[in-house]
Amino acid sequence: MNHHELYFQGLEKAQQKDYAGAIADFSQVIQLVPYDAEAYLQRGLAYYDSGQIILAVSDYTAALKIAADFVEAYYSRALARLALKNLPGALADVERAISLRGNYAAAYNLKAMVRRKQGFIQDAIANFKQAAELYLQQKDKENCRLCLEKIQQLKPPAKPAEQPKNHPTAPIISTQDYFTQLLAKAEQGDTREAIADLNWILQADPQDAQAYCCRGVVRCKMGKYREAIADFNQALLLNFQNAIVYRNRGKARAFLGDHQGAIADFNQAIKMQPQDGLVFVARGNVYRTMGNYLGAIADYTQALQIKSDDAQAYYNRGLAYTLLEEIQSAIADYQHAASIFCEQADWDNYQQVLNSLQRIQTAAPESKQQKHDLLRQKLLRLVGGYWEIAQRLIDQKQDDYPGMPDNWYMQKVIEDLERDRGR
Repeated sequence: MNHHELYFQGLEKAQQKDYAGAIADFSQVIQLVPYDAEAYLQRGLAYYDSGQIILAVSDYTAALKIAADFVEAYYSRALARLALKNLPGALADVERAISLRGNYAAAYNLKAMVRRKQGFIQDAIANFKQAAELYLQQKDKENCRLCLEKIQQLKPPAKPAEQPKNHPTAPIISTQDYFTQLLAKAEQGDTREAIADLNWILQADPQDAQAYCCRGVVRCKMGKYREAIADFNQALLLNFQNAIVYRNRGKARAFLGDHQGAIADFNQAIKMQPQDGLVFVARGNVYRTMGNYLGAIADYTQALQIKSDDAQAYYNRGLAYTLLEEIQSAIADYQHAASIFCEQADWDNYQQVLNSLQRIQTAAPESKQQKHDLLRQKLLRLVGGYWEIAQRLIDQKQDDYPGMPDNWYMQKVIEDLERDRGR
């Protein structure tokens, strides 16, 4: 059997869904005629249809090495790359196919799907529209209709006021995957585009609580904490009761100095998701800012019980131990944090930990007794030599912050007195 007969036999087997037989036939063709780009394409299609996507990509690539302007190979590789979630590769291939054949309706349709998955809704609509027009010109009414349906799914209502009451708009592209992509986009620094997409979603569906939550997270990353809190509040009003809302609203409140509000939110998040170590670290940071070092240490320790290699928990606990003058414990935690950051190749945080470690190791701190005596002398001067006044102020601090070391109370009273006197 010559290579032409084998090729057509392979096509027939593929049509009958005998993909293994088709692959065997096309492989024989390629052995006989190694530069047959069509054979590589057809074997790639058989691989794709049998679920062997990576092998399909390999064959499409081989076809393109032989024939650099092989439009169908670009389109097919774009489809396979989309299946592999290689969106940039899929986009590059489908754009190349369109540049080679400007009226390629299926390519515009595929490009629209890629752009939708990337979160570029308006571009997706434009490409679906182009595909629909080309399908119509080619009298392919069914594919034209499908494109128009996809446009309607993506477009916000032209006149929302005309919608019947008690008939909320269906959520527009509100799958978890889509929001994950938007957050990833914001994480990479493209916050403006993420916000634009979320604004579009909320214009289309003002009742999409998950979109409010997502926009709140992005606004936190932008430092717009008040706007973020407004979004989290709206998500909660729409009954989106999720630990993510409370955790991120707590962080926003902490940045604005509302420590009690932040603690309340973190407490709620912990009730809903008690195994989320991030919340314990966040609450510990607020406790540390408030001067409740023992509470902070307890939270960091809880986070480490949940995730034993949490470098941030070790580092922050080291900071709290430093403030309590428990230097050996602080050194141990800094060393743990540095080791984990090193393993993760997170060199910025690794260097930050080393700097903290170096500061406490190279400093020559006074002994606790020396520090106690110096603080006592300073406080005595501030109260005009009347120790009973100082003791009364210390007692008040002990009532407010029980369980702290003696030196901490004296330092706190000194700071308050100096602040009141404008020093």
